[in-house]
This record gives sequence, structure tokens and C-alpha cells, in this order.
Amino acid sequence: MITFSDRQLKTPKLLRPVYLVTAGQSKFDRAMPEKRTEELCIDALAMAARLIDKTPAELKRYIHSCYYGHFADHFGDQLLGEAVIHDRLGLDPLGNIGVKTGGATGGSTLWEAVKAVASGYSDCTLAMGWERMDEVPTDEGNHLISCAADKDWETPLGHIYTGYYAVMAQKYWQVFGREEDSFRRTLAEISVKHHGYARFNPFAQAPMKITVEDVLKSPVVAYPLRALDCCLMSVGAACAIICDEETAMELTKGTKNKPLRIWVAAGSHTLRPACRRHMEIPLLPHETAEQYADLGERFPGGERYPGFTGFLGARMCTYYGYRMAGIQNPMDDLDVVELHDAFTISDVQTYEDIGLRPYGEGRDYVESGDCYHTNPHTGKPGRLPSNLSGGLIGCMHAVGATGIMQTFEVALHLWNRWAELHADPDLWKAFNRKKPDDWQDLQVKGAKRGMAISHAGVGSHVTATILMDPDHLLKPDA
Repeated sequence: MITFSDRQLKTPKLLRPVYLVTAGQSKFDRAMPEKRTEELCIDALAMAARLIDKTPAELKRYIHSCYYGHFADHFGDQLLGEAVIHDRLGLDPLGNIGVKTGGATGGSTLWEAVKAVASGYSDCTLAMGWERMDEVPTDEGNHLISCAADKDWETPLGHIYTGYYAVMAQKYWQVFGREEDSFRRTLAEISVKHHGYARFNPFAQAPMKITVEDVLKSPVVAYPLRALDCCLMSVGAACAIICDEETAMELTKGTKNKPLRIWVAAGSHTLRPACRRHMEIPLLPHETAEQYADLGERFPGGERYPGFTGFLGARMCTYYGYRMAGIQNPMDDLDVVELHDAFTISDVQTYEDIGLRPYGEGRDYVESGDCYHTNPHTGKPGRLPSNLSGGLIGCMHAVGATGIMQTFEVALHLWNRWAELHADPDLWKAFNRKKPDDWQDLQVKGAKRGMAISHAGVGSHVTATILMDPDHLLKPDA
């Protein structure tokens, strides 16, 4: 059994408050042969500058160090791609470093940028992420991505991440879904929701008005996961500017962007799900050991933790993150979340790992309507809307950019600027996309706090990025 020392479970502490002041992103698509990667990164930085009424040249004068997230060198045919981007952005000779943690690369890039400011090394940092996934066929791309799994142990399962998640989906369905057809339909509802929300997002590459039946009839990739259960392969970039308080106030003076407090915490777990040793469930602030004492009785086969059905890395990043930010119960303390929906099953698993529902009961977050912008059962606002961007299933998964994109989406809600950007006819036109006649404003009204989860592999590395309006913190700074 795995055990931890008190030192290992100590709540991380930032040496000074850290703020997200602005962010930006490019268009996302399966292929963009007309644009170089450098141009996409410039687009993202230009948007970040524009949102605080600055030119890119004016914004760059504040940046002290840079953190670049780019997962797969195989795609862009360019080792040390971050050096190329750094040069093209006109930021030489400032210090920079590349970050690679699989699907969590975007969140990990923010983690590094935040720590640099928290430590006092820099007063203003750039976190920039991108991916170029259109230079190889889809099947080859899937092969390259799956090289991030343990090739000695995972490859026999098929050497494609959908295969790895299919094994977890089958186990979860058997234990916590009780092999019910209704559970499989719940997974399909997640896809319908995320493709549907993507229709209102000009950045998104896969807007679709589909039904549960459409998902269940889409081609099988690895049973029980079908094509519409899976995330996208994408091209695009996203960035964020992270500052100390004084710089944040200076950059945003007289603008619509209120600096947002930011915390990032991380967790990890082995690449090899079959080697996940049994351990006690690390409890989040609103949980008790008693509520899991009979887990194996209520769900036979579910007593072994984390097994194939949970992500310890996700549990650990929120274990630290909630305590850092003062979150007692995410369902009560957060207003909007963006979760790493690599597959519909991983979305359900994450609901439990981050404490939106107890282990074994993740499906209720969807079935209750809590995860929707507007609860389909009551017509009232959802209790904690998730993935209003469309997520990885509907919007994009340009790996290095994903965690930053989702953090930006959360920030737009907290700035009350979601509709301003997503309804902008000039943006729809620039991206050569048609704004739907039934476009909906998905702004979460009065949002003050939110979180984005960035997740790698089969949970090998996970980050939680928490944003709060500084006037609505949950605990005072120590």
C-alpha cells in the first residue's frame, strides 16, 4: 500500500500573490496549412495585448521570462521549437524554457510561469502553448501521441490512447455503471453537450448539433468508445500573462480586465495502470473516510483505489489546489469549470477525482443537469457549468495549448467578457466560420471563481488551475 509523509502532503505556499492579467488564443482547426505555427502564436499574443488595450510591443516590454508548452516534436518536425517561437515573438534574449508533460502540457506551462512569479524571479511571465498536428495523417498522429504511454507495457493494448481509455471505460462501466445501457447513454450526453456548446464558440473546430443516438451510431474506435466520444486532433496556440500584484495593476489600469488571482497545483501517477498499487483515498476538504467505508459493498469491485477507474494525479492536484485557494467544496465554491474531456469516460472519472461527486457517483453530475449552462430538467442555471468552450471534444485539443485555452475560457467568465469575444462578428468572419442563427450567450452570470483541469496520458500528470476574483477570495493570504 502506498503511504505519504506529512511533508509530502504539505499544502504548497506561494511566496507572494500571483495574478493572471490577460490571455489570448488563435483559431483552432484540424489543419491550417495557410498559417505557420509562429503566426498562430503571434495571433494569441496579439489577442492578449488587445484585451488590455495594449499593442503587442507594449505588452512585451513587461515580460521578463517565458515558458513554452509544446508536447510533440514529431508533429512540427522541429526540435527546440520553443526557441523558434521565442525568436519570432521578438523576445530574445530573455530567458525561456520548454515544458512537455503530455496532455497536461498547457497546465504545466502555467504551473511554471506562476512559480516564477511567486518566487520573485520574474514580475511578469509569458505562458505560451501550441501544437501542430496537421503534418501527419490521423492514424500516424495517434501512434505518435501514444508513444507517451509506457511502450513496454501499454503498447500490447493497441498503441492508441483510445484503447487505453477503452479498458478503463469497460472497468468503470462494469463496476460503477453496473453494465447499464443508461450509463453508456450518459457518456453520449457529454459528447452532445460539448459539441453543442462548440457551436457558439468561433474558435472551435467541431461544432455539431447532434443527438445521443448520433454518438451511439458513430464508428467504434475502441469499444465502448466511439468516434464522437473522443477528443480532437488540432492546430492552434494559446497564451497567458502572469504577474505580481504591482505589475498586474499597472497593466490593467483603465481596462475591462480585472487581475485574477491564480493558483496552480500538480499531481502525477504511473504511466502503467496495471501497476497502480492500492492505497487509501486522499480526502478532499468536503469528504470523510466514512463515506467510502462501504464503497466495495455498494459497488462490488470498486474497493481497490485507484485501480483502473480513477486518476490519482487529478485527485492530488486538487488535494493541494483546494487547500491553497481555500476551496471547501468545489460545487459550492466554484462557478464554472473546464475539464480535460479527452474522452467521455475520462470526463466522468474526473468528476469524482476532483470531488464534484463522490467516487462511484460521477454520472449524477451529468444526469442531474448540474454540469449544463442551463439545466435541461429545470430551465434554471446549472449548479456548476462545465466545458462551455466545447472542451477537447468540441473545441480543440492542440495539446500544448489546451490547458491554457481552458484557463482563458474560465477567465472570460470571471471578467464577464465571454459574450464580447464569442459573439464578435469580426472574429467569426476572420475565422471563416458562420455564426449560427440560434447563437446563445453562455456567460455564467456573476461568476467569481473557476478552475481548469489539464490532464496527461492515463492520468500520468494533472494540473489544477484555480482563478478567483481577488474581491471574492475564500481565505486571506497567510
